[in-house]
Amino acid sequence: MTSLLIVVSFIGGLVLLLYGLTLSGRGLEEAVGIRLRGLLAKVTRNRLMGAAFGALLTAIIQSSSATTVLLIRLTNAGILSLFQTIPILLGADIGTTLTVQVIALPMHALAPIMMAIGFVIHSSAKRKGGKSIGAAVLGFGFIFFGLHIIAVTIRTIPSSPKLSAWVTLLSQWPILLVLFAAILTAIFHSSAATLGIALAMGGEGLLTLEGAIPIILGANIGTCAPALLASFKGAIEAKRVAAAHILSKLLGVLILVPFITPFAGVVAGTAGTLPRQIANAHTLFNLALLCLFLPVLTPFSRFVTRLMAKPTPSLDPTQPQYLDPTLLTSPPFALEAATRESLRMAAIVQEMLKEVKQVFIQKNSLSMIDAIKHQEEAVDHLNREIKLYLIGLAAIGLSEKDSAREMTLLNFISHLENIGDIIDSNLLELGEKRIDQGVRFSDAGLREIHLFHHTICQDFDAVVSAFESDEKDKAQRVIDQREQFHRQGLAMRATHIERLHQGIPYAIESSAIHLDLITHFSRIKSHITAIAHTVVEQV
Repeated sequence: MTSLLIVVSFIGGLVLLLYGLTLSGRGLEEAVGIRLRGLLAKVTRNRLMGAAFGALLTAIIQSSSATTVLLIRLTNAGILSLFQTIPILLGADIGTTLTVQVIALPMHALAPIMMAIGFVIHSSAKRKGGKSIGAAVLGFGFIFFGLHIIAVTIRTIPSSPKLSAWVTLLSQWPILLVLFAAILTAIFHSSAATLGIALAMGGEGLLTLEGAIPIILGANIGTCAPALLASFKGAIEAKRVAAAHILSKLLGVLILVPFITPFAGVVAGTAGTLPRQIANAHTLFNLALLCLFLPVLTPFSRFVTRLMAKPTPSLDPTQPQYLDPTLLTSPPFALEAATRESLRMAAIVQEMLKEVKQVFIQKNSLSMIDAIKHQEEAVDHLNREIKLYLIGLAAIGLSEKDSAREMTLLNFISHLENIGDIIDSNLLELGEKRIDQGVRFSDAGLREIHLFHHTICQDFDAVVSAFESDEKDKAQRVIDQREQFHRQGLAMRATHIERLHQGIPYAIESSAIHLDLITHFSRIKSHITAIAHTVVEQV
């Protein structure tokens, strides 16, 4: 066979291998992956559970690169912190070794049967779950058939002097093998594909265990490439996740390179066949990384944080920070991202409400009015963006639980926008009127406004906190205080009218503004109470 035919045949087998990995991973993920993703918030509370979760998720989607990219997106959306992410990353590296262990099995003879069974299941199944399982079986058939083609092709390499010379050269220089495997893995976006080639070469006697170990190390470095690319446009936390992944791999490689020979001796005793030894070496290397970094998780995450200091914020407050469109394929994560953005919107409205009081106290507060108007523009824009994001999420279909959460978020941001509109269109207009007319409040009237405003701000802070933490009791207390607040407003009107009867000058000139303030603050309180009802009623 000529060199050209060898290369063409090799590429054909490689394409089948890559397609099989993609198909089987996608099928298994569709079958059970979303359910596992829903457990993410729970398992990240414990580093061992986080590592186990990362291993399980990666074993299902069959790509540690895909898991790492997902983690970067979640970190970028503010759902995970660096400290929570590192154990899952380490576990993901264990998970990808399970894929290599599977493809190290001598099952090429069963590949046609697996493809036939997978095709029949996928074609005849009427439910999405059945089709996904069929796709996974079909994918495994492609994997083993692709590996068989690669192995058959590799057997012919000795008949090509040029290719034999390249293989001999690479095997004599471990560093070249590391670099070559890293580049190959970065191109494939799959360490399993690179190691599949190593398994085939080992099975045909063209690669020793000592020659395979540098390929394993290079594949582990190369698997960081997709995460690095995904972090480029992300926030600093996402960049830190990519940095932590790269640093852990590089440190592990640097430690092991001088000890390749003794490591090969240890691995050789774990199995009788070279392909299985190669798979075991990959597993042992990643288990060693887990044992090395998991106990020092806190100092390691601090080191990465210091290494990549947070830049001076230059974000446009009107632009969303957490609405990552790539999360729309996973409703639980997308809803969490929308929740984070909604809470950011709430923080802006909270600040607007606290600052608006100054408009009625300072002699010249035009600059404050302008600042609050800019904040209202940000609120309007965020409200629109969050709604569009949720509409995009609804387009893919939601479960009953996710649909209920979507409605909760829509109600929440709708009330936030209404509060912002009241501040902008009503309270700021009153503030401008006060400045134009030179109106001052009486001392007693100003104290009452302070107290009324303070009560509203307290309730607003409480209800936003209750929404964030799903504390129904806290939200219920806000609802229970509604009547008390109503009585406070009536008492303020009565005492103001009493001051008018007494002929207090400032009370007379500020009367219209004073009464309108009570009305508009009461409207804001109504929206705060409505948010509290949303929290209490949400599933």
